[in-house]
Amino acid sequence: MPPFIIIASTRLTVGLISSLLNILTNLGVVVWDLGLTLFNLVAPLRPADRVVPAGCPGAGGRWPEYIPPKEGDSRSACPGLNALANHGLLPRSGRNISFRQMNAAIRSTFNFAPTFCFFVPSYMAGLLGKSYWTDTLDLSDISVHNGIEHDASLTREDTSESPHQGEPCERFINELLASGTGPGGNLTVADLSRISGKRRTEAKSNGQFTLSAFHKLFGSSNSGTLLTIFGGRVQDLRPILLEERIPEGWQPRIRNPAGLTLTAFQPTVLGIELGIEEEAS
Repeated sequence: MPPFIIIASTRLTVGLISSLLNILTNLGVVVWDLGLTLFNLVAPLRPADRVVPAGCPGAGGRWPEYIPPKEGDSRSACPGLNALANHGLLPRSGRNISFRQMNAAIRSTFNFAPTFCFFVPSYMAGLLGKSYWTDTLDLSDISVHNGIEHDASLTREDTSESPHQGEPCERFINELLASGTGPGGNLTVADLSRISGKRRTEAKSNGQFTLSAFHKLFGSSNSGTLLTIFGGRVQDLRPILLEERIPEGWQPRIRNPAGLTLTAFQPTVLGIELGIEEEAS
């Protein structure tokens, strides 16, 4: 058999095996997530002031020192990940972070479910052509356009307007925080739908606007964390989004012992996305 046929056959086999493993992994995550969701239905909630496990940074609301990034540090389009680095829960440089290290920090800090904490870094790894199990990344790596980062963000300018996706857009964030109509001015599902529709309409004018159906849902997922993990509370979101700092005394608003599962998260995401109205360009 000619060598080029052997090479092509080998590559095809490896590709099929990889695809099969991905399917089995995703099925396993779905089953695992459903089990955690059912467990949360019957398990008692954690005390509001003791959501972060004892012995972990942030237990009792006592967070490690906040130090803003210095020149040369790597930051991403995700305020939550940047906050982890700013508090030393991930390497403060934002560089050479393993995906498994990211998983553990997200889990203990924000009380996302283990499935959530595995799936998102694993997706990032695949997007970057890296191995979740053995490779590392810099935070700026995940700001690749139309990967995790996307146009019409509520906290970042579009890449066509600003290449610095690690920097919060104060104007957008202040508008977001001022849009709350809930008790005390807190954010609601309807608020996030309305402000997302406004951002998408405005962003269409940038001349290079792209926003696939997938990234629309991803954007609504990002918005959904503001309502779930942070309870829509503007007082907490202000330092998180503007300074990328965890407020002293803060604890995740999701108190279920298994954390926020992918299954339980979907109604919030769909509620935001289905309520978005975009004006025609």
